[in-house]
Amino acid sequence: MNEDTIKGQWKQLSGSIRKQWGKLTDDDLTVAEGNAEYLAGKVQERYGVARDEAERQVRDFERSLRDR
Repeated sequence: MNEDTIKGQWKQLSGSIRKQWGKLTDDDLTVAEGNAEYLAGKVQERYGVARDEAERQVRDFERSLRDR
């Protein structure tokens, strides 16, 4: 699933994202709107993980979407 597809399906994916990272707010998801870099930054901020770990988590999440 590419970034354009993710942006197009963002509302539907928001539920899965909230399930994965429950500490993210609705505002976080609204602002992110498909931007993986922003999402990784918010994961880093909310969960106190290193930037590379947050980026890995977001990449793994994107891969899991492709495998559906």
